[in-house]
Amino acid sequence: MNQQKFIESFLSLPSEAQHQVLNFIAVLQQRYELTEPKNRSRSKQLLSYEFMGMWRDRQDLADSTSWVRHLRESEW
Repeated sequence: MNQQKFIESFLSLPSEAQHQVLNFIAVLQQRYELTEPKNRSRSKQLLSYEFMGMWRDRQDLADSTSWVRHLRESEW
């Protein structure tokens, strides 16, 4: 649907329905504006913790699948 068609459809609605459409748009804007920055800030916040990347240099964890397989075989 292009913008002109949307505007025509919107203007053909009764005023109460137009108000509902505007409210719905406001809810969607609020929902998506709050979700995106919150996720980004949470990612940055997690990166600041010391535990992030603490196993980065461990060679035995380079292949996590084989590490888990070996751990399961030795423990069970």
